[in-house]
Amino acid sequence: MLLPTLVTCLAGCAFLLSPVSEACGPGRGYGKRRSPRKLAPLAYKQFSPNVAEKTLGASGRYEGKITRNSERFKELTPNYNPDIIFKDEENTGADRMMTQRCKDKLNSLAISVMNLWPGVRLRVTEGWDEDGHHSEESLHYEGRAVDITTSDRDRNKYAMLARLAVEAGFDWVYYESKAHIHCSVKSDHSVAAKSGGCFPGEASVILESGAQKSIGDLRPGERVLASAGGGELVYSEVLAFLDRDPLTPKLFYTLQTEAGARLSLTAAHLVFVSEGNCSEGAPPAPGALRTVYASAAQPGQCVLVGDGGAGRGLPGARLSRITRVGLRESRGAFAPLTRQGTVVVDGVVASCYAVVEQHGLAHWAFSPLRLVHSWTGSTGSHGDGMHWYPRLLHWLGRMLLDSRRLHPLGVAQDAR
Repeated sequence: MLLPTLVTCLAGCAFLLSPVSEACGPGRGYGKRRSPRKLAPLAYKQFSPNVAEKTLGASGRYEGKITRNSERFKELTPNYNPDIIFKDEENTGADRMMTQRCKDKLNSLAISVMNLWPGVRLRVTEGWDEDGHHSEESLHYEGRAVDITTSDRDRNKYAMLARLAVEAGFDWVYYESKAHIHCSVKSDHSVAAKSGGCFPGEASVILESGAQKSIGDLRPGERVLASAGGGELVYSEVLAFLDRDPLTPKLFYTLQTEAGARLSLTAAHLVFVSEGNCSEGAPPAPGALRTVYASAAQPGQCVLVGDGGAGRGLPGARLSRITRVGLRESRGAFAPLTRQGTVVVDGVVASCYAVVEQHGLAHWAFSPLRLVHSWTGSTGSHGDGMHWYPRLLHWLGRMLLDSRRLHPLGVAQDAR
């Protein structure tokens, strides 16, 4: 009876939470060649993939308007590719400004256009918008979207142009108008563009002895400070690493708090926050906490902080307001999984999960792994790389589900 029960649990988990399998590694299809096939033009008003633009299955959430005076303006880079025509009707060079990911995809598409239609070049009619000409929360305001045509403006080519944009790697392509194709990309430091959910190797946790230890040196079987919900702290066993990558450089969001804590974690990792009138130093009110992606955490929100101490019992966690959110690069990324599904890292309570903005759902999806551990005392230890269980979740999801269900359709947007 145990095996059928486990299989049923895994199938259910895959059905609801297959995106969690991405862990810290690259997304689905990484490293695989597309098999040769005849390209099918997009139909008018069709978009690919068949999900909303600002969901994780496409280009991801809007992160805020970039202006020339903002700190994020350095995220944009000009595109001077001579094989691309930029309309630049504002005569400011704005249409040439874009994120590096958008630039890479656009340059790749330019080659495809010339190969398919000799003598024809790619044309950009709209790029980065600094004048407010697009709808609210348009990705044009972040340099993550372009509107394109061919240089000969032959509208009979636009359906195939949209297909070429899909093949070039744009994260969302929409045959929006008879006059142009709309394309957009994920943020350069988003979950799918860079990584899933991890902490840097130098981040520290607190062992049951009260000693501190870096996550990079942590091993399954050790017990670390975690949260049992609300303001209660406990020591919880590390069951496994969902991903372990000591070498690859990653981008981390760093949340600084008034209490002096500094938590670094990748964009898609979940952290518990309290909104509104969170009193500094007070325990959280019942139901006041929710999980958000690290990239969505904002100054003014409060996170849970707490310190353990050997022989002094366990204090309760308390709220501390975020004063600054920054970005930094560090080498190595680690995703420990505790029995509790939470962990206190650098003094801040965080979830062990990522990609789906619902900690409870993610914790349920990993219940079979905790069950395996309770039966065997092990989850099947592994070295560097992704753990077998998230890989299995991902495989089951692909086998059992419509491909559109492999992405959380609006989970992050609806929760906000």
